[in-house]
Amino acid sequence: MTEKDTYNEENGTPIDINTDESVSGSTHLNEPVANEDEIEKLQLQVQELKEKYLRQAAEFDNFRKRTAKERLELIQTAGKDVIVSLLEVIDDFDRADKQLQTSNDAAVIKEGVQLVFTKLKNTLQAKGLKAMQTIGTDFNPDTQEAITEIPAATEDMKGKVVDEVVKGYYLNDKIIRFAKVVVGK
Repeated sequence: MTEKDTYNEENGTPIDINTDESVSGSTHLNEPVANEDEIEKLQLQVQELKEKYLRQAAEFDNFRKRTAKERLELIQTAGKDVIVSLLEVIDDFDRADKQLQTSNDAAVIKEGVQLVFTKLKNTLQAKGLKAMQTIGTDFNPDTQEAITEIPAATEDMKGKVVDEVVKGYYLNDKIIRFAKVVVGK
């Protein structure tokens, strides 16, 4: 060290570089850091904090496992509501099948099948299923898949859907199947 570092420039007195600014002299350096009561107190605090941390880590792990289990159960039973609502339609199909075996009246059979089909459509619509309306609309590659193009019958049908090969569906306004269509050119 230089003299500049160890002596006060203003009055030339020596500077004790091992002292704390808030404590005069070097006596505090020779004192014990803390008494044994303080050390025990701090160790108890550390132990309590460790235990608290371990409890919270265990609680979080239990929460994570519980939510994973609940999510798995939800996924496994997600379709239960739809299946239960379709059971009535299946019962109607069974009754229609028995009627087909015993009846020869085509008009009665046709009416029965139409009633069961309508009930199925209504049940699915109540669960959020909605058919896409595509025929006569502009071709939209975001919701439709063009199978082929055919010459348009009129000029205003160019670029529009002329026929629908496979109907597209939404489930709660989310596309679950794209419509396969024929487009006029």
